[in-house]
Amino acid sequence: MKAIQLKEPKNFQRIEIEEPKSPAPGEVLVRVDRVGICGTDLGGYLGKMPFFSYPRIPGHELGVEILEVGPDVSNVKPGDRCSVEPYINCQECYSCRRGYTNCCRHHKTLGVMCDGGLTERILLPARKMHLANNLTAEQCALVETLAIGCHAVNRGNPKPPESVLIIGAGPIGLSAVEFAKLSGAKTIVMDMVDSRLEFVRNKMGVPDTILTTGDGEEIKQLEALTNGELADVVIDATGSNRSMAQALNYCAFKGRLVFVGITQANVELPHAPALHRRELDILASRNALSSDFTRIIQLIESGEINTDPWITHRTSFDSMIDEFEQFTKPETGVIKAVVEVH
Repeated sequence: MKAIQLKEPKNFQRIEIEEPKSPAPGEVLVRVDRVGICGTDLGGYLGKMPFFSYPRIPGHELGVEILEVGPDVSNVKPGDRCSVEPYINCQECYSCRRGYTNCCRHHKTLGVMCDGGLTERILLPARKMHLANNLTAEQCALVETLAIGCHAVNRGNPKPPESVLIIGAGPIGLSAVEFAKLSGAKTIVMDMVDSRLEFVRNKMGVPDTILTTGDGEEIKQLEALTNGELADVVIDATGSNRSMAQALNYCAFKGRLVFVGITQANVELPHAPALHRRELDILASRNALSSDFTRIIQLIESGEINTDPWITHRTSFDSMIDEFEQFTKPETGVIKAVVEVH
């Protein structure tokens, strides 16, 4: 059975792996139809993702079809289309027992710490299947990306008439934009790439954007958009330690700062003038919860989230290795690339 393995940074290879066995109790055998490519995959490819291990079959944004179910599995049946929650948690540690399955002590994300979905068929826990028969396979593959943004916005908990500044208009930042809009708070997006901000304005209906130019004018622009108060919630989705350190300066007094991007570098935060004087809350956001997946599928089904603008690039399983490099370059205009496995 064919699969694609990232042997080491910037070194993909086609490999053959054994066919999965019949599913055990609590498992399902699925056919992988679509695999989304996200920042984690790009970071793994570039050698910049701290949780990524090699060699690894990537792929955690999955749209799948159930082929066979194991004994005692009743939540799905053969023929069902599903989105996959790729966060494999132990169900026994302190975090899991309290319902924080997204940050399980023994957590493994498919395609990052254990082999993922860039293959034809795979065995997965049935409890990680989210039924989505009314969605396309591509929409199913988008759910996980949206879930990351959903959880990040939930961590910041914006409410009208508050303002939310999202820094970084890559896929994770854009997923946070979707849920910032749904919160009813004023949504503002900042990025260094004007074409991404154009996408935010024209495709996502967010008129308030700030282009980072390095001239220090960003705070003045943010003040103009917030009646001089800065942002109640700031969500940094850049993965840049410099941006994360600077993000405190965009927070209003008694504001909340959410780090959803990941960096391997140290983040040096200015304490007295920004953090302490304003009594800011700093929050991390990791992965998402099962309830986020359920909510997102319902929002896509109802039309409250329009997925049409999201997928800008498509590639086949056989062409992915040759085309992957372009997905790392913002100038190609990529927002979300999807691999068509079947």
